[in-house]
Amino acid sequence: MRHTVLLVIALCATAICAETKQAQTTSAQAAFKKMMTLEGEWEGKDADGNPVHTSFKPVISGTAVMETLAPSGMEEMLSLFSVDGNGIQLAHYCPTNNQPRMRAVPSSADPQELDFQFTGAGNLPDSSVGHQHRMVLHFEDADHITENWTWRHGNHDMPMAFHLARKH
Repeated sequence: MRHTVLLVIALCATAICAETKQAQTTSAQAAFKKMMTLEGEWEGKDADGNPVHTSFKPVISGTAVMETLAPSGMEEMLSLFSVDGNGIQLAHYCPTNNQPRMRAVPSSADPQELDFQFTGAGNLPDSSVGHQHRMVLHFEDADHITENWTWRHGNHDMPMAFHLARKH
């Protein structure tokens, strides 16, 4: 009897864990679909009032979203977003010739914000070399977003905010 009770408890715990994982995966997929709605051209300003242009484009049969970001006075940058288990992965291709990877785990199926945290990078000899370390994407409404990027060099973080509106 005791073994049967333990087996039932173990099966219930496994089922609960599976449901939680399924809910997280579903949230990631739903949040990614929200990112797909960003398709198109966007214009705005950085924190200093300089112009910024970006575009979002679904690619690879809708399994990734490609962003091409062109801040004033900087070279163009490219980021690819894709579902990664219970999260969304961002692979950033930077003019500094390193490729930071970041990951956000959505808090719900319709998040107001995705907080992409650094998980590693290609072509980065060590973490003290300058690189994009974090990006928070804030959905204000269907036609307005804010991207808050954090550039890290050594122990110093430099925030860059881009306030963007959909170009009609």
